[in-house]
Amino acid sequence: MKLFKREQYLRKIRGFYDADDLIKVITGVRRCGKSSLMKTIVDELIERGVSRDNIIYIDLDKRGFKSIKTPDQLEKVIDQEIKSKELNYLFIDEIQNVKGFESLINGYRTDGGYSIFITGSTSYLLSSEISTKLTGRYISFEMFPLNFSEYVEMKKFYGKPIQPNTIIELNNYIIEGGFPRTIFFDEIADKRNYVANIVDEIFEKDIRRRVKIKNRELFNDVTRYMINNFAATTNIRSLHTILVKSGFVISEATVDKYVNTLVDAKILYECNRFDMKSKRSIRGDRKYYLSDLSFYFSMNTDNQLNYGPSLENIVYIYSKSKGYSVSIGRIGKLKCDFILRDSELNYSYVQVSYTIALSKETEDREYRPLEQIKDNYPKYVATTDYILQRRNGIKHVNILEFMLNNQDF
Repeated sequence: MKLFKREQYLRKIRGFYDADDLIKVITGVRRCGKSSLMKTIVDELIERGVSRDNIIYIDLDKRGFKSIKTPDQLEKVIDQEIKSKELNYLFIDEIQNVKGFESLINGYRTDGGYSIFITGSTSYLLSSEISTKLTGRYISFEMFPLNFSEYVEMKKFYGKPIQPNTIIELNNYIIEGGFPRTIFFDEIADKRNYVANIVDEIFEKDIRRRVKIKNRELFNDVTRYMINNFAATTNIRSLHTILVKSGFVISEATVDKYVNTLVDAKILYECNRFDMKSKRSIRGDRKYYLSDLSFYFSMNTDNQLNYGPSLENIVYIYSKSKGYSVSIGRIGKLKCDFILRDSELNYSYVQVSYTIALSKETEDREYRPLEQIKDNYPKYVATTDYILQRRNGIKHVNILEFMLNNQDF
């Protein structure tokens, strides 16, 4: 089957295809498309004339390679696959299955003549352990499930029906989520069952093997609470108080550990608050966003949409997938949904609301924080409205069209 190209990630990696001095590490929540991205890179290499003899692809989760558990076993398989003395392209999927792989992979990098790409358990590949062992020798690329633009484009690519009403398509995206495999399921029950199994897989393969969870039931309760309260301002101390009042015996440190475990596994993303007057981060005051909204709907039986946090979550993931660093902002008592910073340290400010057309009060609430920001960086009010306002140089955009056109803030 022809693969859908995730162009915004390929664009970031292409310049490193032939770099044999850097290990390319592709990270992201399980099932977001890392393996397919590597296979797409292989296709592009072949299209530009690289011989298949120079491409070595090992998926350590597949039959035939599952028995590889040690660096010596992996080295033997790699060496058996080498057919050329020219630049070889080495792809290894689920690298964390081999304990102590770092020295071996770094050895191939040191030898030269190997352009190396690896994927694996996000909770390990982003940990301090691998950073210490491969410092300065690798470059990391973070993937996300499909953003709204990719979701629509992938459905078109595979001939799946697209709703002419963009709002209806947004509803579908919110409920179904952006895991690429769900595109191929027609029934919503099948989509939800698939995502529920992703959560179980993450726990078994990424969490249980690396973190001691003494009370699985309590961990599940923390997980459920965090998923059900995505995009809400959260304080670990307050969460601890809620759990204790509910009858759980748990320390604040354990609550913090469980939440950080969900962040490491990329179920959640932590977004800190930044005080724009004092120019400093505010400790303890943060929001958590889901890497994919389907986590919420796979754990809840209703289809009731809360557009506020859902749209905020969508814009957050869209911004992260575009490569922005994201914070939530405060200007005095006013709040700015997102402060974005690009790779060149340019800023932009974004307020997100389903609509500002219902009342002048709603419009003022969204514009007022941006009007208090005195620098000249771009400022946006992002809504689903098609009638757009003009006010004090602030850009009012229809966020659905903005994302479908793959625009940058």
